[in-house]
Amino acid sequence: MAHYFSEQPKTASRPGSVDLVLPDLHLRLETDRGVFSPERVDVGTRVLLESVPPPPQEGDLLDLGCGYGPVALTMAARAPGATVWAIDVNRRSLELTGRNAEAAKLGNVRTAHIDDVPGGVTFRAIWSNPAIRIGKQALHDMLTRWLTRLTPDGEAYLVVQKHLGSDSLQRWLGEQGWQTSREASRAAYRILKVTR
Repeated sequence: MAHYFSEQPKTASRPGSVDLVLPDLHLRLETDRGVFSPERVDVGTRVLLESVPPPPQEGDLLDLGCGYGPVALTMAARAPGATVWAIDVNRRSLELTGRNAEAAKLGNVRTAHIDDVPGGVTFRAIWSNPAIRIGKQALHDMLTRWLTRLTPDGEAYLVVQKHLGSDSLQRWLGEQGWQTSREASRAAYRILKVTR
């Protein structure tokens, strides 16, 4: 079975587009089948983008699991002096994010497969609507891998649906030594803030 977290989606291409409308931003984004939420910007992503504080205005920022780019492009528009790394395992997602960034004239977005981010890069902010459905162990491994690359003053914001385990994820993060708090709760989604 094909999933949006497959590296090469087997689902036949059927291009489409969605509008991301936020108080400070309006983007038309190219989408396709085989990526996360191709029919509309999903509620969790919208809650994240409407709830988090502005990103740092310089340095490296990360959209972990970029899909077709709504989070990365929002970060890039809100922090034009920063470099936004849009990473994913899904090659179709990375192509879409790159094209969407180019169409929006956001030259500070850098797309990369998760295995192609240089080891020395650390992040002042990580925003993510993480792929909960990859399974608990894979999720924990992914978060551990990338949260350890936060700068000492860095902040991560994760959006997780309540009935898909936001509260247990918050507990687990705390048990791993991360400072974790619930920053917002809306439409059955929680925004978790994670710091060192």
